[in-house]
Amino acid sequence: MDSSVSVRDLRISYGALDVIRDLQLDIAPGEFLVLLGPSGCGKSTLLNAIAGLIDVSDGEVWINERNVTWDEPKDRGIGMVFQSYALYPQMTVEKNLSFGLRVAKHSREDIDKRVARAAEILQIEPLLKRRPSNLSGGQRQRVAIGRALVRDADVFLFDEPLSNLDAKLRVDLRVEIKRLHQRLRSTMVYVTHDQIEALTLADRIAVMQGGAIQQLDDPLTIYNRPCNLFVAGFIGSPAMNFFRGRLEEGADGVRFRGQGIETPLAGYDGDTALLPGREVIFGMRPEHLLFDQDAVGRPGQVEAVVELEEPMGADSLVWLTLGEARLSVRCGSGRRYRPGDRVPLAFDISRASIFDAETERRL
Repeated sequence: MDSSVSVRDLRISYGALDVIRDLQLDIAPGEFLVLLGPSGCGKSTLLNAIAGLIDVSDGEVWINERNVTWDEPKDRGIGMVFQSYALYPQMTVEKNLSFGLRVAKHSREDIDKRVARAAEILQIEPLLKRRPSNLSGGQRQRVAIGRALVRDADVFLFDEPLSNLDAKLRVDLRVEIKRLHQRLRSTMVYVTHDQIEALTLADRIAVMQGGAIQQLDDPLTIYNRPCNLFVAGFIGSPAMNFFRGRLEEGADGVRFRGQGIETPLAGYDGDTALLPGREVIFGMRPEHLLFDQDAVGRPGQVEAVVELEEPMGADSLVWLTLGEARLSVRCGSGRRYRPGDRVPLAFDISRASIFDAETERRL
């Protein structure tokens, strides 16, 4: 597969500390790749290395089959959008958009054409004569994106561009960025710690921790088949329910037993054989649990006790106790639950994730 961006054996160190070590990453032309992870995982460092804003300790960065490891950022064919808008306050929107082109001595006709195209795509034509102080946060971020667009870059890099916006603006601009990608079909690399942004925007997600990519896959695979305990716990809101226990042989095959829970595991979609005697962590997402009438008559049906309910409009999040375990379940909002209610519960084993307790890898 041809790569628009290729990171090869990348290492970035500060003294004896390796922030990124031996990292490999290939991004296809036109792909929207999201770098996702908690603060300090190395995602912004990786983006800055691709952009040329920091020096690498070892390895190479290639963009469109060209080794750009030691090229200046302006020579890499990239457009960068930062978390802070970084607009010139004394300039109008139009002059902010055209500033880089003017410095690069593009013709007046070319500048006007590029600015008009970017303004049309981002729907900011009425704002061209305003200064940044007269714009909302969402409008300023559109201008910041437009400043990258006018460069006709091969690769666009976004460093948490929506972090400074309120919740509604984040949703609105997230949709606009997705539309922008569908229209341009340019390669985009997007850094965020927000899993909703990652799941909704990405063609593929690289989940990072400790300077390494833990899993690189499409959003549905990462959500439904996390490769290890970290990815399973980081992705999903509310988080996946985890139960510690062991695999045991039962009359109906291998079963999980732990924290007061016992359930058969027939139908589990795994890559590794489930061997009795192994210590494991059993995971179920709140929306994959079978609850109330959906659980009646299912294998391994148990009775859970309601602790509290959080109505969320279209659905509800119900917190339960089951044996020694506490867990959450997402269900429809048609019925209300009160503390102390005893409700049937079962596990949809085909949607479960089981991890080795020692290696924390998915079985």
